[in-house]
Amino acid sequence: MDDIHFERHFRTPYSEGYYIMQGSSLQSNNRLGTVDIHFTTTAVHGTLILERELEEADLTKLIEQIDEDLVLSADMPRDDFLVSVYVGKDVGFYSDEYFAEENNDSLDFDDEDE
Repeated sequence: MDDIHFERHFRTPYSEGYYIMQGSSLQSNNRLGTVDIHFTTTAVHGTLILERELEEADLTKLIEQIDEDLVLSADMPRDDFLVSVYVGKDVGFYSDEYFAEENNDSLDFDDEDE
């Protein structure tokens, strides 16, 4: 895979999450997907979510690049790297703040009915 780089969006003692970006210029810097990596005592588990389908050869190259750049560089012992791959689309980002605003909006709406 050409021009792939990873941008970390979270890290815990035993897990990391990355955005997978493709392209080097600001205009072509597109998110290809995300990968969450979880380290256990014997194996590393990955959840790869792609925003578009890839050819099998490109998919295996991407998994190898994730292994080399992210898993092996973490310097954690492992017997295997197990990866679940999904293809989907981003439908939104939700947080406590979103739900608090939504609840406040619905309370305001209810007050108008009285």
